[in-house]
Amino acid sequence: MADIHENNPSFTISLMSGAAAGLAVDLSLFPLDTMKTRLQSEHGFWKSGGFRNMYSGIGSVVVGSAPGAAVFFCTYETIKSLCHYSMFSHTQSLVHMFAASCGEVVSCMVRVPTEVVKQRAQANAQLSSWGILKTTIKTEGYRGLYRGYFCTLFREIPFSLIQFPIWEYLKNVWSSHQGFRVRPWQSSLCGAVAGSIAASITTPLDVAKTRIMLANKGALAAEGDIFPVIKEIYREEGFKSLFSGMLPRVLWISIGGAIFFGAYEKSKVTLVTYL
Repeated sequence: MADIHENNPSFTISLMSGAAAGLAVDLSLFPLDTMKTRLQSEHGFWKSGGFRNMYSGIGSVVVGSAPGAAVFFCTYETIKSLCHYSMFSHTQSLVHMFAASCGEVVSCMVRVPTEVVKQRAQANAQLSSWGILKTTIKTEGYRGLYRGYFCTLFREIPFSLIQFPIWEYLKNVWSSHQGFRVRPWQSSLCGAVAGSIAASITTPLDVAKTRIMLANKGALAAEGDIFPVIKEIYREEGFKSLFSGMLPRVLWISIGGAIFFGAYEKSKVTLVTYL
């Protein structure tokens, strides 16, 4: 009976497991994320703070990480479950891609405001998350907190289209090979591999998203259109700049993927046992 629940976890289990997974990875690997943001900033790594105050913006992560991840996995597991009874049930890769895309659309409603505050704090080490939140609302209104929403989706959806089918595929192969479901630690390794592949491919989209969120009001990047930003970076800084911060991004997401998916699977198993 437990195995059925692990394959199709309830809404409550998905909610709690997703929250635990999101908080675990964001808190443990925050300095790597700060390095990545400062490397991608148009002002450069050192002018954005270098190695100082590596936990700038951590407050916004504490507030937004758990609900963002919880909403994602609730949507992901719900869509997977619904598709299980549809005409697409035999095309698992498409189901996983569609479910992950739906999860990103919903979770970004929660994550983007915290991401805006977090990245601005990371690139301005002398400012607090609360100060940046108040300044953003005062100068740009609440709409300013959603600057980069669509470019974040444009980054996250391709990322998820790559990551989740690979994660599910690796788990299925490993499960078939050993004759039983993968353990949480095995799922975490599959997540690390899937995440590193997706992270390296989608780095230019992440660079553009960072520039859009950090841009001053009135700048080209502040308009939120991802392709003009990519073209401007390529024209003014060269192809190499489109992959700024790729190493810490891949490192952050591969280690983070291991923690994220491992924590998610472990939480599911634990909650199924006690709830």
